[in-house]
Amino acid sequence: MLLSLALLIIGGFLLGELCHRFKLPRLIGMLFTGILLGPYVFDLIAPELHAISKDLRMIALVIILIRAGLALDLKDLKKVGKPAVRMAFIPATFEMLLVVLLGPVLLGLNLLESAMLGAIVAAVSPAVVIPRMLDMIDKQQGTKKAIPQMIMAGASVDDIYVIVVFTALLRIYQTGTFDMLAIIFLPVSILLGIMFGGLTGLFLVKIFKRFHMRDSNKVLTILSIALVFIVIEETLASYLPFSGLIAVLSMGIMILHRYPVLAERLVVKFEKVWIFAELLLFALVGALVDIRLLPLIGVATLLLLFVSLLVRSIGTLLASHQKHFNWQERLFIIGAYLPKATVQASIGAIPLAYGVANGDVILAVAILAILVTAPLGALFIDRWRERLST
Repeated sequence: MLLSLALLIIGGFLLGELCHRFKLPRLIGMLFTGILLGPYVFDLIAPELHAISKDLRMIALVIILIRAGLALDLKDLKKVGKPAVRMAFIPATFEMLLVVLLGPVLLGLNLLESAMLGAIVAAVSPAVVIPRMLDMIDKQQGTKKAIPQMIMAGASVDDIYVIVVFTALLRIYQTGTFDMLAIIFLPVSILLGIMFGGLTGLFLVKIFKRFHMRDSNKVLTILSIALVFIVIEETLASYLPFSGLIAVLSMGIMILHRYPVLAERLVVKFEKVWIFAELLLFALVGALVDIRLLPLIGVATLLLLFVSLLVRSIGTLLASHQKHFNWQERLFIIGAYLPKATVQASIGAIPLAYGVANGDVILAVAILAILVTAPLGALFIDRWRERLST
């Protein structure tokens, strides 16, 4: 396993730097490192590493959300509160409904399979979007109108919403009955996550102010508690609706609100941790891409993806509607909300694993969504954000 890890790190770093030399996002090189070393090309990743891949990707996602929380000022959130809430639900809903309508026509899927596909491809990738929004905040790009803050807040909830919908659809496939509670519990899980995360952040601030410890130890403490939130969510899933990811985000927001001086220092620490986490995350996502399914991708699949992204863009435009956004800012918000990677890699293969008849087609579309939108979306954000004013 150590050799596999070393190959992923070295390969991801070298290909990432090569892409950077050509003014392309580093994540493209990291993704292709995973694809090349993964089981469907050279098969150089040890089974032991594959076995813990899900946990490693979750750790990386948690680090992203901690960074996001530590950079999301409550004043900025209040400024973009309503648009951020709309962006958490409207674009994904538009995209899901479009796939439900066109899935049977273009791909020959039934309605349930189309709904599953819609839920899989509708999620925006926080791993692509949030680090870039944080960099924009650091460089004061678009911050006057709180554009990166709005996108970060919306993207953080967007994933949770889509995963809840997908879980409900999977349960329908397994049991033949619709579990309305899964949908009803969504707002409850978000509220509980906000409450527990906020209270934990408040508690940590008091501890950090009372007891002296190195910032490195504070980083480890915060990261450990964040991972406990994820475990609590998984453990209590059948009994209590609770969003661990929202709790992580809320904890970071509260620390910034009550102890901004510390939050500024911790952001720098977590940026350093993210260098390794990002490399590992995108390399492992690439390793999940089964390129053997690429022959299943035809004109109909490309058309479905294109139209779904177009409809999602309309949803994003409506959700982010504010009179004070100019056309460049509106276009940036639309483009920044397109990248897909982490959720598609995590749940794209689940229908196939559960024996869904067209599970291979669903997975192929998920793979296409990653390969097209993650690099192009990242490239768009990196290039277009320079045009935004402070």
